[in-house]
Amino acid sequence: MEKNLEFPDLLRLIDERSTAFRAVVAAAPGLDAQVPTCPGWTLFDLVKHLGGGDRFWAAIVGAGSADAPPAEAVAARAALEVPQEREALLAWLDASTQLLLGALRAAGPESGCWTWWPASQSPQTADGVARHRVQETAVHTYDAQLAAGAPQPLPVELALDGVEEFLFTVCATPSAWPHKPTAFDFHSAEGRSWRLTVDGDGARSTLIPAPTAATGEDSDAAGASVHGTASELVLYLYDRIQADSLHVDGDAGLLDLLRAWEPEEK
Repeated sequence: MEKNLEFPDLLRLIDERSTAFRAVVAAAPGLDAQVPTCPGWTLFDLVKHLGGGDRFWAAIVGAGSADAPPAEAVAARAALEVPQEREALLAWLDASTQLLLGALRAAGPESGCWTWWPASQSPQTADGVARHRVQETAVHTYDAQLAAGAPQPLPVELALDGVEEFLFTVCATPSAWPHKPTAFDFHSAEGRSWRLTVDGDGARSTLIPAPTAATGEDSDAAGASVHGTASELVLYLYDRIQADSLHVDGDAGLLDLLRAWEPEEK
């Protein structure tokens, strides 16, 4: 079974994607460019959001185990003010990312902290935060690239981890699925597959063997199966591209039910 990315790899990828994000913003014609995948936002808004998130999570990781995020961090995020001039804004974003990376390194992967996903399959640890911030930074880098007119696929190692991270963190819940029990399979072109099972006990994900020409796929096991590159799967899960950009077997209408589902408890 493939291993998830190790903690040092997560830190490296946060740094790499933040660097790529800043490069896009530095080369853009202006900070007022609209971000199609974040309606109503400009590139300036996107920079503020990403940097503010880095600082917020740095404070959370630094605070250690807690039942809520630090009040000071919540207040600072609500009152966040950032430089208006591009060069100073990018320096602020770089400093924000380094604050996050410093907090993660100081804490270590097993250090506990508050997260918004206590009922998920992901741990409430610095490692869990790092894994999620990789994806946040990567998807927002894609957003910035799209605003600049040159979107790029997510790096493969990052995207392969990102499919599972999304299913484990965002989809997993003990809240009952309000429809007939079913399963959703996600198959990456790079050879890794996952199953999201939904029923009266909630939603939970597992890594499953990828279908092969010899074994085929058990069409009865999953109500819908989604096929694409790992990058496409992550972008679909984050609602950056639509299902018609992918290959879907089974009942595609089930994907609409999954998208619309709002569990009462996360």
